[in-house]
Amino acid sequence: MLISLLSGRLDFMTALMQILASLVVIFLIMPFHEWAHAFVAYKLGDTSVKARGRLSLNPIEHIDPIGALMIILIGFGWAKPVPIDDRNFKNPKIGMGITAMAGPLANFIAALVGGLILNALAAFAGSFLVTTVGNYIYIFFLYYVMLNICLAVFNLVPIPPLDGSKILFMFLPDEWVYTLYKYENVFFLILLVLVWFNILPLGYIENALTNFVFWLTGLPFAFVG
Repeated sequence: MLISLLSGRLDFMTALMQILASLVVIFLIMPFHEWAHAFVAYKLGDTSVKARGRLSLNPIEHIDPIGALMIILIGFGWAKPVPIDDRNFKNPKIGMGITAMAGPLANFIAALVGGLILNALAAFAGSFLVTTVGNYIYIFFLYYVMLNICLAVFNLVPIPPLDGSKILFMFLPDEWVYTLYKYENVFFLILLVLVWFNILPLGYIENALTNFVFWLTGLPFAFVG
């Protein structure tokens, strides 16, 4: 969004609301995402995550400066991955897959919270949202929800080292998994190129999920007013 501001595609206040929403995601939600990985891994038997200090919501333990900057600049990024020792799981592949699911699920839960807040404002303070200040608050929560959905969908792409690959690996033979892990850095570079040139058709999925979140979180307020 910062690039959009500099290029003139966004006005200053809209860009500011998006940056503020991004900062909330960086300092609150991405630590929640990584904590979710650590918590599930810990419950499945990997106590090493606690020893490494990753069973924490402290942003300092989780923030990757480059990944955080990327979120502010272009709207997607990453935190420091939680090191998982799959030898501590009864079934390493299934344990890794379940642990991987926790991160995107955390982003989806965060999106639901944002959707509930925005729908509550629309139901009980609808006239406020059409004011100048209310409109900027609307932009903040809208972008907050969209960013969380974007991060959830992006992390579910089944390409190493993203969470989606660990989920996929549950269903692949061990020799395939070993080969894919071996070339993880290559796959990540390819992934960055695909995202940079907008080759992956993630936008359709993100839009559909965002609409679903606002529909679902709007149900409790359907009969208000």
